[in-house]
Amino acid sequence: MTAEPRRIDHVWVPLSDGTRLAARIWLPADAERRPVPAVLEYIPYRKNDGTAVADEGRHGWFARRGYAGVRVDIRGTGDSDGILLDEYTRQEQDDALEVIAWIAAQPWCSGAVGMIGHSWGGFAALQVAARRPPALRAIITVGSTDDRYADDVHYMGGCVLAYYMLSWAAQMHIYATLPPDPQVVGEQWRRRWLERLESAQPMIQPWLSHQRRDGYWRHGSVCEDFAAIECPVYAVSGWADGYCSAVLRLLEGLSCPRKGLIGPWPHAYPVEDRAPGPRIGFLAECARWWDQWLLGRDTGIMDEPMLRVWMQDSVPPHPAHQVRPGRWVTEPGWPSPDVTARRFHLGDGVLRDRPQPPQTLRHRGAQQHGLDAGDWDPMGAPADLPPDQRAEDGLALGFTSAPLGEPVEILGQPAAVLRLAADKPLALVSVRLCDVLEDGRSCLITRGLLNLTHRHGHDRPVPVVPGEPVTVRVPMKAIGQVVPAGHRLRLSISTTYWPWAWPSPEPAELTLLTGGCELELPARPAGSGPGPAPFGAPELAPRPAVEIRQLEPADQTVARSIAAGRFELVHRYATQRFLLTDSGIEVDTHEPDIFTICEDSPLSAAVRCVRRYGLARPGSWRTRVESESEMRADPGMFRVWTSLRAFENEECLFSRTWTFDIPRDGG
Repeated sequence: MTAEPRRIDHVWVPLSDGTRLAARIWLPADAERRPVPAVLEYIPYRKNDGTAVADEGRHGWFARRGYAGVRVDIRGTGDSDGILLDEYTRQEQDDALEVIAWIAAQPWCSGAVGMIGHSWGGFAALQVAARRPPALRAIITVGSTDDRYADDVHYMGGCVLAYYMLSWAAQMHIYATLPPDPQVVGEQWRRRWLERLESAQPMIQPWLSHQRRDGYWRHGSVCEDFAAIECPVYAVSGWADGYCSAVLRLLEGLSCPRKGLIGPWPHAYPVEDRAPGPRIGFLAECARWWDQWLLGRDTGIMDEPMLRVWMQDSVPPHPAHQVRPGRWVTEPGWPSPDVTARRFHLGDGVLRDRPQPPQTLRHRGAQQHGLDAGDWDPMGAPADLPPDQRAEDGLALGFTSAPLGEPVEILGQPAAVLRLAADKPLALVSVRLCDVLEDGRSCLITRGLLNLTHRHGHDRPVPVVPGEPVTVRVPMKAIGQVVPAGHRLRLSISTTYWPWAWPSPEPAELTLLTGGCELELPARPAGSGPGPAPFGAPELAPRPAVEIRQLEPADQTVARSIAAGRFELVHRYATQRFLLTDSGIEVDTHEPDIFTICEDSPLSAAVRCVRRYGLARPGSWRTRVESESEMRADPGMFRVWTSLRAFENEECLFSRTWTFDIPRDGG
């Protein structure tokens, strides 16, 4: 490590249209005399308060390692000028190109720039790489995707993702309307805040207006043209992360130098203390990547196998695992020559290695099926992972294998090939793959969804012809897991999965023709090959102190009214109030989501999201933004209502309500 770095808390990055973006920079002590490569993180989550603690741990570490760390708030967020109206816009990319050119021209920069990002920042790194700015030499993308439609928080298998569609729109509505910091922008802070409030639009309107994979979603989806990315890419995710499948697609689709890493982690950097672990020395791995591509040193990282994954052991079902047992394995490339399809055939409630006598089975989905699904994108909270699936299994059409005679090591995306008919023109199918322990407990391995009107592609919905048999393939989320000898596999199929999938307008009955049905498992030889050398211990730079003033841990609760046949799932993110002692900023958040539905009544489905985000310097400055949003549907229309209120010192400065009626398009 080098000497203690210097942190510049605020720098303006000027853009050609007069807009200024707010940046925080960490520099090695002698960077002005000996210019260094820079690592850029470009996100909307507020460098002064939202990510200040985590930023210090990572970028401070990079600066000690000899790199400049640059953390920029995108246009319309934090202290940056402008308005944020949507995610991943062309303007956002254009701004990033100017930011990279500005960084490369600074006297402390050698001219070589890398990008690192998690979630939004990971998306940004891929999208900016596809624009090929000259100074961008390599990227590390964590918890992101190459396909904005098929693999993000809006849709899954062509189904409206009720779990996150409104929730994430509500969250970003808040981030787009929070005030800049008066200590940074001066007296104009209130005027700029009001400009944000008056210009804001709920992002759910464009998201829900594009229910098929059209040009709106193709923009920013780098899978449209993998060849556009020429700089080296290190793609990282975790099996508990909602975005792990993208790592495999990136390795397969890209032609540039590339590597993939998938651990057991949730939606977080692998160095963070989030369950499930184990954590790794991720920043040291990043430094090996930066040394290779930004400094031109041969670190040997490209001589190693292209893909490294944590092969998970079987565990009893539990909503949280502090550490997920397993081992590291590698593959020379992806697709791997060592991974082959193992097929199981569906029979009358059974899975077998050989074809079974054909059966005709009927199933009517229960609207409450899916309440034990867990979080679509776990972030390490105590109730994120799915609990015991036996109740869910009982609400679905199930097929269970005999006890396995030998371990099955799954690596890749399982899929269900189904020959089926539905009795309604609009219907969906959900599939779940579980590891059934010897004592009967059912632990979810992976799952998938398909809107049956999208059976010919996500860009052209075609209503189902009631009663007409069709063959569909339902891919599931990628996974690496060992199912041990003596355990059983169970495939469960249903026409519902609330609140992940928004329900079809009418209850649908599925007819399954088992003679044309298979489970495809991507399997590698069990226990094959010696494991790679272990990662080092996790390291972070010292972080600023935080004074916790209130904390209610995240949780999920389910309530049932037997008289009304009504089910309610409340997903409460952590309610917290804390003081950043370094800056004197107090942050206060409250973020519950409520999902309700009634038996046999898909049109009763409703999502309600409440958000409160307070920012203050106690004694001198106090602000708060609150929103409430609700989403419902009738047979032909989605109906969304959103309100926003902003307060300064308990005085309401702004209040507005939006309503949208958006036609249902095949779902």
